[in-house]
Amino acid sequence: MRSDRPIRSDRPRTAARQPDVHPDAPVTNKRSRGEPADRRTRTPREAGQARPRPSSRLTETFRVFAPCPQGLEEILCEEMQALGFDQVEKGRAGCAFEADWAGILRANLYSRLATRILVQVAHGLVLTEDDIYELAYDAPWERWFGAEHTLRVDTSAIQSPMKSLMFCNLKAKDGICDRLRDREGERPSIDTVRPDARVHLFLTRDSGTLYLDTSGESLFKRGWRLDKGEAPLRENLAAGILALSGWDPSQPLLDPFCGSGTILIEAAWIAQGVPPGISRPFGFERLRNADARQWSALKEDAFSRIAPELETPLYGCDLNPHAIEAARDNMQRANLAPDSIQFARANALDLQPPTNSGWLVTNPPYGERLDQQDDSFWRDWSACLKQHFAGWQVHVISSDLELPGKLRLKPRRRTPLYNGALDCRLFSFEMVADSYRKP
Repeated sequence: MRSDRPIRSDRPRTAARQPDVHPDAPVTNKRSRGEPADRRTRTPREAGQARPRPSSRLTETFRVFAPCPQGLEEILCEEMQALGFDQVEKGRAGCAFEADWAGILRANLYSRLATRILVQVAHGLVLTEDDIYELAYDAPWERWFGAEHTLRVDTSAIQSPMKSLMFCNLKAKDGICDRLRDREGERPSIDTVRPDARVHLFLTRDSGTLYLDTSGESLFKRGWRLDKGEAPLRENLAAGILALSGWDPSQPLLDPFCGSGTILIEAAWIAQGVPPGISRPFGFERLRNADARQWSALKEDAFSRIAPELETPLYGCDLNPHAIEAARDNMQRANLAPDSIQFARANALDLQPPTNSGWLVTNPPYGERLDQQDDSFWRDWSACLKQHFAGWQVHVISSDLELPGKLRLKPRRRTPLYNGALDCRLFSFEMVADSYRKP
């Protein structure tokens, strides 16, 4: 036993399954701010030798966790099943499933709802900070990256007894770096801004799980949005709202508070069959033995399936002219034709429906975004809906849990969702003449 490493316990280091929880969802999230001083002296085991080549990943199956915004777990499971993945299990703010490496690439490219695609590398009993070091040191990181890469480690927890997640983060990073130095003679550098490799440590009351992040930047960053507006929805939440609304991609869609156009641009990509990851880079492209030809072939196949034209009627309006300008700029960056979405400056209180029926899906102003703080705004908008939008399905996300009362409408469904840290509801109304009104 090496005298310069923490004493190893006889506790098992590997568990059969990962905890089905969201590694980004915990209350506290810490990240490394720099590399700690190395207090150990090690003799490289393989200094001067060629770096080990990872074994073939073509036929290997991995345990994967895909986090998502809270409230989208069930439809994320449905999405992963539709993508052909096996043993999909709903977890806290995400889902777990089995996939080979090609499937991991496919999930990154096609998932509209996931935030990241995380590959489980190690899972075991963790009761002390030294257990974290051991878990990290024993994991085969050299398969994925080495000293030629930069590294970032993030730590999050639910009900963990650890006193400092920052210290836990440093122990995990120390274990990773020490293992690579022992095997290859060098440690990777730390980069918390644009790292080549990202590792996530997730702690529970008595366990730890280490994930390799194959996505890099969060998957809701599609690559088209620069203008965000005042209170934008993340793109994967917008896609989730559309899925929860039951919107038929062949049917008209209207957003009367469109802001920078996120809901409508997501809808356009869905209707035209554009994969959400088609125009952005991914973390797996920078890992060891990345197969550029495999990734290129997957994207070429995806391109071939995109419809040449968008036929679905999509409409967006906003009272703010700067928001409309931002929405049009975002539409252009999303490589959509100039007339794909009909954006116009208009007051939602005076709006006329563009078609006899369709879906109205929106993230209306509330709180500081709403100049009129009394309920008159909502009464006037409700009157507009009742008078002009009979036959429409109306779906509104809001952190104002009293919104249906202010609209004097009875929702058919209230779906709990989180928009960032905001506890929200997706209120679903069916606008039928003289129906769903509250007395």
